[in-house]
Amino acid sequence: MLFEELIHRFKLEKKQPPLHANELLDYVQKSYIQCELSIVDYKKLYSELVKRNAEKPQCYVMNINQTHLQKINLPG
Repeated sequence: MLFEELIHRFKLEKKQPPLHANELLDYVQKSYIQCELSIVDYKKLYSELVKRNAEKPQCYVMNINQTHLQKINLPG
């Protein structure tokens, strides 16, 4: 039942069904970080999504404006 609720919440928020289990994994992680899911529910959903071939990305890419970095003053 929990998994079906997840898909329903995803559809309501995103206005479309998930295209891949990875989308649901991202959604579950965001929901947990925002305290919308308990750790127990997060672990259950994470386990279910891994069974469905969801994977965390190997790395995260951040866009950083280099000119902004030049304006940062670090102590020391």
